[in-house]
Amino acid sequence: MSDGEDRPEPDRIDGAPHPRMAGRVVGHARAVAEVDAAMAGAMPHAWLLSGPKGVGKATFAWTFARRLLGADADPQVAARVEALSEPRLALVRRAWDDRAKRLRTQITVDEIRKLRDFLGLSAPDGGRRVILIDAADEMNPAASNAVLKLLEEPPPKTVFLVICHNPAGLLPTIRSRCRPLRFDPLPPEDLGAALAGLGIESPDGAAAITALAGGSVGRAVGLIEGDGLGLYATLIALLAGCPNLDRSAALAFANAASARGAEAKRDMVFALIETALARLARAGTGAAGTTPVSPAEAETFARLAPGPAAARAWAELAQTVTARAAHALGVNLDPSGVILDILFKINETAGRVARP
Repeated sequence: MSDGEDRPEPDRIDGAPHPRMAGRVVGHARAVAEVDAAMAGAMPHAWLLSGPKGVGKATFAWTFARRLLGADADPQVAARVEALSEPRLALVRRAWDDRAKRLRTQITVDEIRKLRDFLGLSAPDGGRRVILIDAADEMNPAASNAVLKLLEEPPPKTVFLVICHNPAGLLPTIRSRCRPLRFDPLPPEDLGAALAGLGIESPDGAAAITALAGGSVGRAVGLIEGDGLGLYATLIALLAGCPNLDRSAALAFANAASARGAEAKRDMVFALIETALARLARAGTGAAGTTPVSPAEAETFARLAPGPAAARAWAELAQTVTARAAHALGVNLDPSGVILDILFKINETAGRVARP
């Protein structure tokens, strides 16, 4: 069941093929073993695939869906899955808004209601049906309640594959009716293999990409395709001036990330700021995993995070910034103003904790 063709796909990362096109799952041996056991025994009616964005949950879900539908043994089924024309598969994701000519910002209850027709039809061969939701984080309250009703009275021979980046934000009753399947960030070797599987060659600065990606294939693709290393270098240069932030440079940085049509760049800037603050906090504690991505970062972090007290301050600011960015994106605030405000808060914190 398809929700439209020749339109942007909300569940596809720019610069990479859609997860349904992936040939194999890289890593996640524990999740593979759990599914193998379920395929050989009793199959739960719903699975909750949770973990950070971009670590391979969607690729795993589509691979799982193909197995459930018998695509591994039937090339025609496999082709229909890739074309989103398989009658035993329903994909729930953010829909296209014909009036606004853009993707909706949430999964609405209308998308869940469409499942009534899908579930009202018998599977052509009497086999399983699959409902894949990507991602549950994007459901509005009405959609969440509608999904809950389906999970409370699960249709026969139907398996729900629910992808979720932050399960704490889901209704507890939805979580309780799904078998959990947790996905962790990929180690560097698996991250490299996953990128190679997408046909993306390791670029110059591969070690820095790996460090900043945090085990997320999606983040790595975004960094490679969107000049992430250049943006991060600019951000570090701004931090290097704190607590005497170059305000004109900060304004230029914020405006460049907020231009019309630069949504991917805007999202990356927010993510890179969160990453920089998290790395600052870890650097202050001397924790593992803070190998500098550049000499400039090492020098800046050593001055801004000289010890545990500074680390705590940066960790607290990181939490505030994450919430602020999520709110800004959710209510369509002017991103340039939000980015600039965050940079000012970084400057203020640096004034309190940085080494002279």
